[in-house]
Amino acid sequence: MRQPPEFYPTKYWHRLDDGRVVCDLCPRQCRLRDGKRGACFVRQAHEGEIVLTSYGRSSGFCIDPIEKKPLNHFYPGSSVLSFGTAGCNLGCKFCQNWNISKSRQIDTLGSSAMPEQLAQAAKRYGCDSIAFTYNDPVIFMEYAVDAAQACRELGINSVAVSAGYISDKPRIEFYRYMDAANIDLKAFTERFYHKICSGHLAPVLDTLLYLKHETNVWFEITTLLIPDENDSPQEIEALTRWVYDNLGPDVPIHFSAFHPDFKMLDKERTPPETVKRARDIAIANGLHYAYVGNIFDEEGDSTYCPGCGKNVLSRNWYKLGDCHLTSKGQCHYCGYQLAGRFKPIEKAFGRRRIPVQIASG
Repeated sequence: MRQPPEFYPTKYWHRLDDGRVVCDLCPRQCRLRDGKRGACFVRQAHEGEIVLTSYGRSSGFCIDPIEKKPLNHFYPGSSVLSFGTAGCNLGCKFCQNWNISKSRQIDTLGSSAMPEQLAQAAKRYGCDSIAFTYNDPVIFMEYAVDAAQACRELGINSVAVSAGYISDKPRIEFYRYMDAANIDLKAFTERFYHKICSGHLAPVLDTLLYLKHETNVWFEITTLLIPDENDSPQEIEALTRWVYDNLGPDVPIHFSAFHPDFKMLDKERTPPETVKRARDIAIANGLHYAYVGNIFDEEGDSTYCPGCGKNVLSRNWYKLGDCHLTSKGQCHYCGYQLAGRFKPIEKAFGRRRIPVQIASG
């Protein structure tokens, strides 16, 4: 079995006349001298090129329900092998996975797993999909793409859980190998992205437009609502109207409750009423599938038929209940075809995570 390399070559970069190398993977366009790492931590200037330092190494693995990603319309009830690396190309002050995504210690990457090992593990554990998550797979694109290719050979889907902060050309290559994605639309103002995430809104909207109009990737959207930052009815109104006008009514959207973490410990938890109100606004603006997250609300967790309005797939956190859908996603009551990817639901994970050992050798 191959061993993880110290440096893995990449192709989205160019040299400057002053000897620095520019990383062209994401809009940050980090300009690096030899030996220096980019803002993401895992891409580094080495001998006049940009290399990836986390290829084949992970911060850990778990088997999750696909609803945890969250993806409610991508083979609901199925299991997914989740893993991530270290680092991130945004600087969100509220990061809920900061011990992984903000890690600047290579020791975080304590688990070795080459792409073929990941694919074989997913197959061995009966997972329908593999998810690149915990930190953003954009920054370990080469690793994620190779893993996705290895999984595709075994009939396993690949899921990207991403903030969508990627440049135009690598975006095309990256999503060519993804079957599904959840895009974290962190807010709907440039002020929020600049002040709180050290980024910009426009590239994320470009990713959403690209996924909708240029690919067959199934995708859903998640917005973490932070009190007094991005949770106003006016902003949710604008966000959901943009989704309806530009992406259509069938893209599922998830509104999740914030809890104090990382550098944003001065904020209170998001009240459940705020999350439920956001869902109501989305539905009022014509979105067919709007969900809540990080709060207990069976109504907001469940899927309703846009044709007849009946509950066709009940959820209690990540556990599935009564299902009134055919194996192809049609409503048993009225025959309406729901948007998404479906197959017979054979099992329903509860709210749990199963640690996975990736065999070496």
